[in-house]
Amino acid sequence: MSEVIRVFIAVDISEQSVLNNLIKIRELLVETGADLKPVADENLHITIRFIGEVPINIVNNICNEMSKIDYKPFKIKVQGIGVFPSISRPRVIWAGVTEGINELTQIHDSVEKILRKLGIPPDREKFIPHITLARVRSDRNISKLVKLINSIVTYEFGEFVVNEIVLKRSILTQSGPIYSNLFSVKARQI
Repeated sequence: MSEVIRVFIAVDISEQSVLNNLIKIRELLVETGADLKPVADENLHITIRFIGEVPINIVNNICNEMSKIDYKPFKIKVQGIGVFPSISRPRVIWAGVTEGINELTQIHDSVEKILRKLGIPPDREKFIPHITLARVRSDRNISKLVKLINSIVTYEFGEFVVNEIVLKRSILTQSGPIYSNLFSVKARQI
């Protein structure tokens, strides 16, 4: 039996000022006293596609196919705070993407075709580019959390250029996931 690893495809936040703003807002969320599991600084990213646990030979095939994805560098604007599934029942708090959505969607669609070809079932969720900041674990101080989210709903985090998409490994631990880069595809330089 071949080794199975947990993987996903993502875009890292390549601009330090954007990362600093994400961290600042995440800390404000934590300061509400709500029962949150904040995302670690080094784990903040835009998920293009969570794949899950797959055999290592399939991971190698994903890398081979990913290398054929052709895209030009493009700008991402990170703006706004949102929640899944709803503000009345927040479970995931995220920063939104307001520019670069079309390019991210095209890459997501290319990845979906690759995964289908390799026998991986389609994504169950509609692709909504976002950066997860924290997960809500209970209703403790939820009204204070919602009030803060509503007060910063249009917050502008900044912009960065996407020059690389990355296949990441995720190892789940007691203190949270540990991510490592397995493979990346650089943007075609113009």
